[in-house]
Amino acid sequence: MKYTQLGRTGLKVSRLVLGTMNFGPQTDEAQSHTIMDAAQSAGVNFFDTANVYGFGADKGRTEEIVGSWFAKGGGRRDKTVLATKGYANMAPEGGPVWPNHDKLSALNIRRSVDASLKRLGTDYIDLYQFHHVDRDTPWDEIWQAMDVLVQQGKVVYVGSSNHAGWHLARANETAARRGTYGLVSEQCLYNLAERRAEMEVIPAAEGYGLGVIPWSPLHGGLLGGALRKEREGGGARSAVGRSAEALANSTIRARIQSYEDLLDKHGLEPGETALAWLLTRPGVTGPIVGPRTEDQLASALRAVELTLTDELLGSLDEIFPGPGPSPEAFAW
Repeated sequence: MKYTQLGRTGLKVSRLVLGTMNFGPQTDEAQSHTIMDAAQSAGVNFFDTANVYGFGADKGRTEEIVGSWFAKGGGRRDKTVLATKGYANMAPEGGPVWPNHDKLSALNIRRSVDASLKRLGTDYIDLYQFHHVDRDTPWDEIWQAMDVLVQQGKVVYVGSSNHAGWHLARANETAARRGTYGLVSEQCLYNLAERRAEMEVIPAAEGYGLGVIPWSPLHGGLLGGALRKEREGGGARSAVGRSAEALANSTIRARIQSYEDLLDKHGLEPGETALAWLLTRPGVTGPIVGPRTEDQLASALRAVELTLTDELLGSLDEIFPGPGPSPEAFAW
């Protein structure tokens, strides 16, 4: 495994982030533990979860599974850089949301952190992330809440997810005014097929020293050999969500075919290449991979060792052109 610093911090994290969203809904507890053991044995030390994972009536279940894994001991917790998130309401799906039980008020941040700590069976969170933008709560209030939690030793670093570039700027300018360290990471949708983050989010993150943690690096399976799996009759997962919407577009479908043909020519696996491409991108700490099986984890681990030639990178840019440098891409 290879490691890097998380943004401007001194924290060393693996170039792959183990995403746990499937633990519970897709993968049972025993298999989830096996995957976490395999990831840690391979040197992955950065695990990402969220309070809402488990979803529906099982919100919080994923954190509980991670917590039961920590409880096995063997240095599991000490070896893990643990990231979780708060923002969403934790009421059962369709149930009433009581006031102040969601978003980023100081009250809900405190409540959410304490609840996550209990489910995770730990007394501190290495990276606490705001899962979404709260348009109603001022950053001064958010930082006041986080300052208290940091002083209490419950949180070490603070990050964001799904924030625009100007949100990152406002957050860290407010933090600087308060003498607070500010955001150290941004978790955003970013992959070969979805490069809009390059317009402003990634430049803002680089400018303020935030590590970029891409989620959905395979764009819901679209970049994982979706058309090949479709032909082989194994594309059930690609038939829903983001991937299905994309493949319904003839232009995007042709682009994915060109992508798969290019990688066939080079003898490369699509999913591994998509991950390896992200590892070449400026500002990227590491993509989040969410394996449902050990085989999927093994494939992701191979991406860390994959070297993409300049020729191949150029060909990928031709198939999936980015927006270009900011502000030139939209200013003239």
